[in-house]
Amino acid sequence: MLPRWHILFGAIFTVVLFYFAPQTNPIYIVLVFLSSFLIDFDHYIASLIKTKNPSLTHSLEYHRIKLIQEKKEIARGVRKKSDFHLFHTVEFHILVGLLSMFWAGFFYIFIGMIFHSLLDGFSLFSGGAFHRREFFFFNWARKRF
Repeated sequence: MLPRWHILFGAIFTVVLFYFAPQTNPIYIVLVFLSSFLIDFDHYIASLIKTKNPSLTHSLEYHRIKLIQEKKEIARGVRKKSDFHLFHTVEFHILVGLLSMFWAGFFYIFIGMIFHSLLDGFSLFSGGAFHRREFFFFNWARKRF
């Protein structure tokens, strides 16, 4: 899912959240919103590692081209993983969830991350690309090292 859609749906989600829980500290609401799309920073890191180019514009172009290639591979029946995204792994989500025991803000970051991941899962599944994402850090590490 493109970042603009995560920002839009994240904004809608946080407005709904604030409507149903108006007593929630506004800082926590902002954390939900920011984490609903900033989790995609790992996409920038992946493009930086692959291309060594720190330009955000270049990163967006890298992913645009990669998406076109992935769609062609899926159409041909090629089933391979895409770039690894650490912040999208189950283990990273668990880590943030555990950190929420020490600071309540992490709980709201966790909510935003879960919302983001649900949107990604729906988008990947509906686009026939669910197989492209590695959801577990330890699976990726085992295959990589």
